[in-house]
Amino acid sequence: MIIRKGFKYRLEPSAAQRADMVMFAGHNRAVWNKDLALTKDRLERKIPISWYHELNWNMTNFWKKSDEMNWLNDAPSQCLQQTLKQFDRAMRDCFDKNQPNKRMPRFKKKGVKDSFLFPQGISFEGNRIKLPKLGWVKFRKSRDLEEKLKSATVSRNGKHWFVSILCEIEVAEPVHTSNTAVGIDRGVAIMAACSDGREYIGAKAFKKHEKKLARAGRLLARKVKFSNNWQKQKEKVQNIHSKIANIRKDALHKASTDISKNHAMIVMEKLGVSRMSKSAKGNSEKHGSNVKAKSGLNKSILDAGWAMFAAMLEYKQAWLRGMVEYVPAAYTSQRCSECGHTVKANRLSQSKFQCVQCNHAENADFNAAKNILAAGHAVLACGVGAVVTTMKQEPLAV
Repeated sequence: MIIRKGFKYRLEPSAAQRADMVMFAGHNRAVWNKDLALTKDRLERKIPISWYHELNWNMTNFWKKSDEMNWLNDAPSQCLQQTLKQFDRAMRDCFDKNQPNKRMPRFKKKGVKDSFLFPQGISFEGNRIKLPKLGWVKFRKSRDLEEKLKSATVSRNGKHWFVSILCEIEVAEPVHTSNTAVGIDRGVAIMAACSDGREYIGAKAFKKHEKKLARAGRLLARKVKFSNNWQKQKEKVQNIHSKIANIRKDALHKASTDISKNHAMIVMEKLGVSRMSKSAKGNSEKHGSNVKAKSGLNKSILDAGWAMFAAMLEYKQAWLRGMVEYVPAAYTSQRCSECGHTVKANRLSQSKFQCVQCNHAENADFNAAKNILAAGHAVLACGVGAVVTTMKQEPLAV
């Protein structure tokens, strides 16, 4: 079986290579923004928009030969073409009715998610990788790299540059070493409560660094925009954001790896994280209520990284030939896992559960995890119709 796997390393470029990477990222950003501006203009005038081949022809025959944009020749052509392909895909997704979160692409800002992709012409030797127009660039070889390279994406996170190398690997058909199933209730206080009694608290990285980040943001706001001191302070803010993200990813990777290795089937609630973490401020006509409390809850939900955790479990289970099943979230925290009695009075508080019918008492999260596992078995046995199909979610509290 052939799988594609990504390997991410931190680059250690020279000053000249760093300057070139900043330039390449800027050129790719300019191509994206110009394509988006042209597309929006065509949509406003109600004429057919341009797709990849026409955009590539315009870039090759007009933009690169014009006095206004001839500097595009300094960047690798294949990187610019990949940006055009990414824009083409973003536009097709925008008009695809099957895309759940379809939206119009946005203009890219300088210094925000700078990246460019090399689809070919890459090779590595020891702790060096050869990239077109950059030459040999050193990287921190934290783990061995496979031989068959497919592409390399160079990106910037804070003050550091990284390379993500996509490799094609041939592996034996995997068979999961476990034959057990587990239900997982994702929460705020406990990031993941498992039906087998195990719990993963989560890093709560943002909560631990929130005051430090707020102070750094206030210092940034007091400085003259785009001045040298503003640039230095902006880098400090970016470094704090990077640290928070790295701490969160580390905790989620450890938890998802542990769970996926020990269980062949994982069942979770199907949660609309973006909807659940939506602001409660409302608008000028209809003001929201409990805005401050909802804001704190939103921070906790996003800090827990529910969506990222689910994505990690999905691809790790795919590697191990396990499965991830989603069930409706309705009433899982109100139903007794022992007798099945479902009533709101069963949930005494955010953490306490006691059935009013059979007096079964348990932590509310672990009781919900057992209900989620039972619903997963019902779906496998009888289909989705075996469980409640509504997507209503009980309100959470911090």
